[in-house]
Amino acid sequence: MEQTIASVTLPGSVAASNLSVMALFLNADWVVKVVVILLFLASVWCACIIVGKWIYLKRKFRSADRFEDTFWSGTSLSELYERVGKRPPDPMTAIFSAAMREWRRSVDRGGAHHTDRGLHQRIDRVMQVTLAREVQRMEKNMTFLASVGSTAPFIGLFGTVWGIMNSFQSIAVSKNTSLAVVAPGIAEALFATALGLVAAIPAVIAYNKLSTELGRYANRLEAFAGEFSAILSRQLEERG
Repeated sequence: MEQTIASVTLPGSVAASNLSVMALFLNADWVVKVVVILLFLASVWCACIIVGKWIYLKRKFRSADRFEDTFWSGTSLSELYERVGKRPPDPMTAIFSAAMREWRRSVDRGGAHHTDRGLHQRIDRVMQVTLAREVQRMEKNMTFLASVGSTAPFIGLFGTVWGIMNSFQSIAVSKNTSLAVVAPGIAEALFATALGLVAAIPAVIAYNKLSTELGRYANRLEAFAGEFSAILSRQLEERG
């Protein structure tokens, strides 16, 4: 009789022989289900961010390689600026385009002179603003990866604690401590922790790796901005 009561009153219990992921989810308490769904959605979204960001960075590095090859090939700055157009395809080209636009405005007005320190400062400021904007754009969604990596295990642990509490309450009601009765409830509770780790571990690894790559790319942009500023400064002095 106690066995029958236990099988009825134990929330989230399933047959001991049926501990598949789907069975654990379907028979879990509604709080545990909410936790599992949130963690699953977070895991899927993290995977999309990781893949998209990795492909994005690879493309930007290749674009930077091509642009630098063209930039240092001896092509005139004006010709390269006309080729780039008003819609630069990558951050490095955007920095170049912003600096050239400010340069040409001053030249067209006849204000470019080797003593014009204001022009130097304006060009540097334009490049720094463009660089900051492009880096901020590249870092989009990185905060989500960091948040999932730091909070997902605790969210999963909350679902586990909730599920175990329900299992203990059911044990107290049924007065049956048989492992066959307790195991399904404990398994579905621990499933939430496992899913939390599945969401957190890739997010942490990807965040560290992508942050390193973003830092490398940002340093490359800063180096280019400094070199290009020096080139424009020399041309300004030659004009004077």
